[in-house]
Amino acid sequence: VTIEYESKTVGTVRKATVYLPPKYKANKKYPVLYLLHGIGGDEVEWLNGGAPNVIMDNLYADKKAKDMIIVMPNGRAQKDDRAVGNVYAGSAAFANFEYDLLNDLIPYIESHYKVLPGKQNRAVAGLSMGGGQSLNFGLGHMDKFAYVGGFSSAPNTKMPEELIPSVEEFNKAKTFLWMVCGSEDGLMYNSSRLKAYCDEKGVPCTLIEYPGEGHNFVVWKYGLYNFAQKIFR
Repeated sequence: VTIEYESKTVGTVRKATVYLPPKYKANKKYPVLYLLHGIGGDEVEWLNGGAPNVIMDNLYADKKAKDMIIVMPNGRAQKDDRAVGNVYAGSAAFANFEYDLLNDLIPYIESHYKVLPGKQNRAVAGLSMGGGQSLNFGLGHMDKFAYVGGFSSAPNTKMPEELIPSVEEFNKAKTFLWMVCGSEDGLMYNSSRLKAYCDEKGVPCTLIEYPGEGHNFVVWKYGLYNFAQKIFR
């Protein structure tokens, strides 16, 4: 389903794609995964390249995942948010999405769908640029997200010291941090740097090195398939 929501952050009406579990009931409440796209994508990139509906339907058929709503927004928070022209010029809009997500999109979803309240029912994950956003926003707002996933996170990922300035706070928040990256991906250093920092500080964190793959949907589909099984438990 494509939804439209008013963004006070951007000053415009924005689009997002919403996937509902097959047995969605209007009288039941669900947790929500916010699933973010890459630098050249938009709210349909996951659907077009990653088949999240098929992945999730299979997980549900095998009883391997909790029922959840998945929201796939456009992470380019600016008036013209199309993925055209020089997509790298939109880095400010990608950072600005933090406020659009927290102040506009989440309140919209929680007022239009039956959503379980609280951070323990909210996850954020994404691929590439969306992976960097997920780490930045998820770890930056541990009071809002209990589950954070970075798939092949891009150079927009903040430095580990910025992401986890207080190990004590991180451990107290019990945030679930899970990452995957292809072994042949030149962006592996963003993930491995954070993993090394976590290991050094005694912070629980997972990084899967996907063998033989680069920066592609093989890795990202694997990311969603595995991350979705671990959240909301």
